[in-house]
Parts: sequence; structure tokens; C-alpha cells
Amino acid sequence: MSERAAPFYCPYCGEEHLEPREEHGAWYCADCVRSFQLKFLGVGAPRTNASQASKENDR
Repeated sequence: MSERAAPFYCPYCGEEHLEPREEHGAWYCADCVRSFQLKFLGVGAPRTNASQASKENDR
């Protein structure tokens, strides 16, 4: 597997001064002093409650 993908900016403040942390997938923002972790959830659009409700109403 290749190296982990690095985020381009902090999801909290939008700055680009990020440093990897020792925890798997964790990053530290030097500007807002926050730490965060990235997690890949999958590919494709998730099902929403509205689409599930319309399917149930069609039955």
C-alpha cells in the first residue's frame, strides 16, 4: 500500500499548516491548534431517509 493521503487544508479553519500525528490518520493544525482524523467511508451516494421513505410508500 502507498503512503497515506495528506489533507490539503484543515477542516476547521481552512489553513494549510498541517503536520501528521503518530496516531493512524491523525493530523495537527498549527494555526487553530486542533487535531483531527480522516476516515474513508466509501464510494457512492449514501441512501437518505427521504429516499427510504419514498420506497416504503410505494409498497
